[in-house]
Amino acid sequence: MDALDVARWQFGVTTVYHFLFVPLTIGLSVLVAILQTLWHRTGNERYLKLTKFYGKLFLINFAMGVVTGIVQEFQFGMNWSDYSRFVGDIFGAPLAIEALVAFFLESTFIGLWIFGWDRLPKRLHLASIWAAAIGSNLSAYFILAANSFMQNPVGYRINPDTGRAELTDFVAVLTNKVALITFPHTLAGSFLVAGSLVVTVGLWHVMRNRGSADTGAYRFATRFGSWVVLVSAALVAITGDIQGKIMTQVQPMKMAAAEGLYSTESPASFSVLTIGSLDGSRELFAIKIPYLLSYLGTGDPNGTVQGINDLQAQYASQYGAGSYTPIIPVTYWSFRFMIAFGMAAAAIALLVLWSQRKGRTPTNRWLLRAGLVMPVLPLLANSFGWIFTEMGRQPWIVYGEMLTRNGVSRSVSLAEVLTSFTAFTLIYATLAVIEFKLLVRYARAGVPDLTPAPEPDDTDDAERPLAFAY
Repeated sequence: MDALDVARWQFGVTTVYHFLFVPLTIGLSVLVAILQTLWHRTGNERYLKLTKFYGKLFLINFAMGVVTGIVQEFQFGMNWSDYSRFVGDIFGAPLAIEALVAFFLESTFIGLWIFGWDRLPKRLHLASIWAAAIGSNLSAYFILAANSFMQNPVGYRINPDTGRAELTDFVAVLTNKVALITFPHTLAGSFLVAGSLVVTVGLWHVMRNRGSADTGAYRFATRFGSWVVLVSAALVAITGDIQGKIMTQVQPMKMAAAEGLYSTESPASFSVLTIGSLDGSRELFAIKIPYLLSYLGTGDPNGTVQGINDLQAQYASQYGAGSYTPIIPVTYWSFRFMIAFGMAAAAIALLVLWSQRKGRTPTNRWLLRAGLVMPVLPLLANSFGWIFTEMGRQPWIVYGEMLTRNGVSRSVSLAEVLTSFTAFTLIYATLAVIEFKLLVRYARAGVPDLTPAPEPDDTDDAERPLAFAY
C-alpha cells in the first residue's frame, strides 16, 4: 500500500458519501417547489403542510451536503496536486462558475425562502424556492461538465512547454456530449431518490396514523412520490440507453468491462452472468442474451462491440506498455447493482400505487417494510452508478491524457494521507448518524400544525428576530 492507494480510497469514500446527499437535494428542491406551487394555485392547506414538512427534510439534507462537499475541492490541491496542475486551467472554469453563480444563487434564495414566510409576498416567496431549485440543478450541470472532461476530453490543447492542458473552447467543454447526456441521467436518478423519500414518509404516516386529520395529505404524498419514482425510473432507463451508446464511442473499454466482454463480437450478446479467470483475461462461464449488447452499445442488433483483450492490445500499442484494463469485477457488478436497485425502487412504488387504488388504505406490513427501505435503494443505485463511472475510466484520471498514478501529489506521504483519510472517515461516520437521526426525528413528527400562534401586543413586527419559520 502506498500514498496513491490511500489517496484513491479517500477520494472514493468522501465522494460516495457526499453523493448520498446530492441527489436528494437536487430532487427534493424541485418537489418542494412543486408542492408550494400547488398551494399557491389552489389555496389547499394540505399542500402548504407538505411544503413545510418536506421542506424541513430538504434543508437538513442540504446543510449536510454543503458540509461534505467542501472537502471535495480541497482534495484536488492536497492529494492530487499534479492532476490539478495538469488540468486546472480547464477543470477550474466550470467549478468556479458553479461556486460563483449556481451555489450562490441556491444558497441566497434558500435563505430568503427559510426566513421569508409571512414576510415576503407569496409570489416572491414561491419564486425564491424555484430559484434555489434552479441553482441546485445548475450546480449539478457545471460539476458534471468538469467530470465529463475527465471522461471525454474536449476543447483543449496540450502546451508542449509546460505539459499542461489549456482551455481553447469553453463552449465545447460545456456542450461535451458526455455532459449533455449525463446531466439528464443524473437528474432522473436524483428524482428517483427524492420521490422515494416522499413515498416512504407518506406511507409510514398513512399506515401508522390512520384516520388522523392529515391522512389526506399523506395519501397525496405517497401517490405523488410514487408517480415521481415511476416517471424518473423510465427517464433513467431512456437516458441510460443513450449514455451507453455514447460510452461505447468514447470509452469502449468501459463498456467492455461493464459486460465482461473479453473478445470483440459482432453481434455482441448481453451478459446476464459472466465468470472470468482470476487474472481477468478470459471468460470461463457466461449466460448471455444474443444481440442485446450490440443494440445497447451501437443501436444496431448486429453492431460490433470491442472486447477487453483487443482494446488492451490497442492501448498498449498506442500509449505504451502497461495495463489499461479496469478492475473487471468492480465494473461488472457495480453496473448491475445500479440497474437492480433502481428497478427495485420502481417496483415498490408500483405496489404502493396499487395498494391505494380506489381510495383504499394499505395495511400490508411487508409493504411498509419495503417502503422503509425504499429510499436506500435509489441511493445505492446512484452510488454504484458513480463507482462504475469512475472505476470504469481507470487507469486514466483524464481519459487518454493522464494516468491516475501520475496525478497524485508527490510531496504527500503515506502517513499524511492515511491520517486525513482516517479523520475524514470518522467525522463522516459521525455526521451520518446525526443526519439519520435528524431526518427520522422530523419525519416522525409529521406535517406541522398551521394554527397561527398569538402575537404579543407589545412587539412590533419589524423588531421580531428572524426565525426558522416551521
